[in-house]
Amino acid sequence: MDELTHRAQEDARALGGRLGLNRRQLLAATTGMAAAAVLGLGGAGAAHAGVKPTGPNGVLVPPPRRGIILYTVRDAISRDPATTDLPSGFRRVFEALSGMGYQQVEFAGFGQHANAEGGNVNNVAGAHLLRTWLDDNGLRAQGNHGSIPSTLTDATLAAFDQACEVANILGRDHIGPGSDPTGSAYVADGQAAADRWNLLGGRAASHGLKLYTHNHDVAYSFLLDSGPLDSQGRPTRSSGIRRLEWFLAHTDPAYVYLELDIYWAHVAQYKHRTYTAPDGSQVTSIFDPAAVVAAQTQRFPLFHAKDGRINTASANGYDMVPFGTGDIDYATFYRRIGAKGHHHSMYEQDNAGSYPAPSASASLDNAAVSYDNLAALRG
Repeated sequence: MDELTHRAQEDARALGGRLGLNRRQLLAATTGMAAAAVLGLGGAGAAHAGVKPTGPNGVLVPPPRRGIILYTVRDAISRDPATTDLPSGFRRVFEALSGMGYQQVEFAGFGQHANAEGGNVNNVAGAHLLRTWLDDNGLRAQGNHGSIPSTLTDATLAAFDQACEVANILGRDHIGPGSDPTGSAYVADGQAAADRWNLLGGRAASHGLKLYTHNHDVAYSFLLDSGPLDSQGRPTRSSGIRRLEWFLAHTDPAYVYLELDIYWAHVAQYKHRTYTAPDGSQVTSIFDPAAVVAAQTQRFPLFHAKDGRINTASANGYDMVPFGTGDIDYATFYRRIGAKGHHHSMYEQDNAGSYPAPSASASLDNAAVSYDNLAALRG
């Protein structure tokens, strides 16, 4: 075994142990990650997504897995069709996205302009209408950035069951929110969230659905789990485990999944680089999003494929741009994570309606460019 392979396997074992993987999962992870290292697939975030990769020239995101979260084109969905000839409302936007080549969508709520066809579709009857329009345009719904109960009562569980019913009407396989699972850096809060998510994940599974959480950069900041206590009795230092890593290690992999927002994961790589160890020393630990996914890739069924251009003058280190026009090395990321073609990649661009300048057509124009670049990824 050469030194590169050995080092990759050791890194994978260390990560797998921290994530609580069993022996079979660990073996699969170490094998895949070592192979990635031997092939020279390196770290993420260095090269442009449009650079032609070396090695096999296979499609990295097959056509049925190319999607868009509708938050990206929310301005088009919400505008009044009586004031424009551009696509407006769900039905016309579905037609436009299908024409670009998209085959999947992820919802971000169910609101549209009152004058759009169908009017208020935020109900069970509306879900049936939306499903008709999806089917008419060859689109498959995969998720929704809704909400899940923060407390468990008969009423909140009934509301969750109704959300699962809507998900099934729409033909989705996944249900989840668009926020971090805990909003806290403390183990006690993480454990409470893990217990709640395990229960809700089992309930979602009874409806035939996978419950997923979502990340922003802070979810991959460091857990406060050691050291001196503050005035409220909370730890002030860290063992070096990241918050979302801990959460995944303490939730049931059969019931709780993750939609990795790749952009925010790279922001975490830029922002959350050091922690204060139990002895008070400062430790540098650079986050590697692809390694985290590779260690248990089947647990990451969904991605937000959001691109960023490096800007060290920005607090996040990146500016959001159309997919394929930034500096996040998506070709390398997809090659490293394993399970090629398995993941559902949802293009997202928060500022699509105002990039490069605000205009009524910008979000759909950016969606078209981004689809072409997502389809062009090879590796």
